[in-house]
Amino acid sequence: MVGEKKSRTDRPVPTRQSVCTDEPFTPTTKEDPVRRIVSNFFISLDGVVQSPEQWHLPYFSDAMGELVSAGAATSTAFLLGRTGYDEWSAFWPSRGFVDPFAGFINTVEKVVLTHRPIDGSAWANTTVVDHDHVARIRALKETGEGDITMSGCATTVRWLLGEGLLDELSLLVHPLAVGHGHRLFEDGDTAALALDSSATLPNGVVHLRYRPAS
Repeated sequence: MVGEKKSRTDRPVPTRQSVCTDEPFTPTTKEDPVRRIVSNFFISLDGVVQSPEQWHLPYFSDAMGELVSAGAATSTAFLLGRTGYDEWSAFWPSRGFVDPFAGFINTVEKVVLTHRPIDGSAWANTTVVDHDHVARIRALKETGEGDITMSGCATTVRWLLGEGLLDELSLLVHPLAVGHGHRLFEDGDTAALALDSSATLPNGVVHLRYRPAS
């Protein structure tokens, strides 16, 4: 989730450089645990996830910051759709380390799902997945350690759910109706989920953690 975060000195910093590659990820052995893909969203009561910076900030609190930081602490890779990549890569690199999230997103391994080539130089620590998307994301889950997290792209989340790749959907539900904008699930979308946990923050925001229903 995008927002203020407390500084962490134990956050992993990947060492590999930006790459645009056709090489498949090399999976670990079957005995190794499979990494989880965890999707995080700020969401309104009417399901809107678009442009949270326009309605979410009055609800940001220390308690919410702790939840956001806890999620980032387990993340060793960040998954992006193409629209999210284009928007974030145009903004966050110029922020350097001015705030904790900038430091995190500029150094963490990033994986971009796209059908089009990246123009120019890729963002630091970026791998472009432009074909065989399902197979390569499955292989990524079998590679390395830590969670693969993502935020902000409802289209990608729906695709992950449809392909059986998403392991957790974490929602911070804000007590307001936005009334316009893209929703997490649009008309016609279906998804069966099971609730793993729920907690209410002092400001009325509810933290819900779901997994795909068996």
